[in-house]
Amino acid sequence: MKATPTILVIPTGIGCDIGGFAGDALPTAKLLASASGCLVTHPNVMNGGTLSEKNERIFYVEGYSLDRFARAEIGLKKVNQQKIGIIFDKNIENEMLLRHLQVSDACIATLGIDISSYVITDEPVGIVINNELSGLSSGYVKNPETLIKAGKSLINQGITAIAIVTRFPDDIDVGNINLYREGKGIDVIAGVEAVISHLISKYLKVPCAHAPALAPIDLKANLDPRAAAEEIGHTFLPSVLIGLNTAPDLIDLPDLNNKITLYPHEIQSIVVPSGALGGEAVLACMERDLNIIAVKNKGVLNVSSKWFDYNKLYKVDNYLEAAGLLIAIREGINYKSIKRPLKSIKNRT
Repeated sequence: MKATPTILVIPTGIGCDIGGFAGDALPTAKLLASASGCLVTHPNVMNGGTLSEKNERIFYVEGYSLDRFARAEIGLKKVNQQKIGIIFDKNIENEMLLRHLQVSDACIATLGIDISSYVITDEPVGIVINNELSGLSSGYVKNPETLIKAGKSLINQGITAIAIVTRFPDDIDVGNINLYREGKGIDVIAGVEAVISHLISKYLKVPCAHAPALAPIDLKANLDPRAAAEEIGHTFLPSVLIGLNTAPDLIDLPDLNNKITLYPHEIQSIVVPSGALGGEAVLACMERDLNIIAVKNKGVLNVSSKWFDYNKLYKVDNYLEAAGLLIAIREGINYKSIKRPLKSIKNRT
């Protein structure tokens, strides 16, 4: 089957109905990968706490690096396996650290993942969550330098991909957490997670993803199924390790050694929530005259098509329709031929 390489973006921390929870966009990614034959997407789509899945047609690329790919700054090289190192926040307590190390051992023993080393930061990372004003999940880290230093030490040991585990504060707003668990709110920690992974991507240029270290929470009866994947284990690290295991290498362009599996110029479309059209990857794809497939996927952002005059913007009601559109593009079928009513050509001038 021929492929029409496609990017799927569902931004982190904006409370989308699909993709705003614990890996609940993974079935969507699998569907779009099947429809297009080749999909590039990011950890927010693929990570489901303790659950995830390997898919040969999906490139797992951290968000900052995905933006660079959309801007045609890097290409992607498939690998059989990455050599993963883990950065642990100095703030993580011994018992919690042991839980994460046991997860790592389990992924080595059961899944055959190569987790070669770990390092503890010299200083606490210092997570600050701040989403009261914007309504979006946001925040910052107090000591970014300690993360970069730890990552460099892993790379010096021959590590090729990095998982980051930082200790999140215990005083996160319980009301917001419960709303999220009930499927009514945003993931309040997701924004800071993106800051952390973007930091490592920007300065170390290796595949990476983040898992939060959180204190256990009480069992909840009225749990939304989309949040359930985060409730069934002691850590969120397994999905990160599964994703990084075969995450592609990031190759700066131009590539003089012809190592690249997927070039940016091969991408034909990007699929994105209809209210999130202002992201860097979307704007870069518009500059490159690619198809923008805007899907109704309710979130707290509202940067919609009314702000854009773009002739390759396709509006669809759901990801099933997006998959059909990708198949039409792949097979060279004019999607207007399938829609009704079908206008006469004499009425199109």
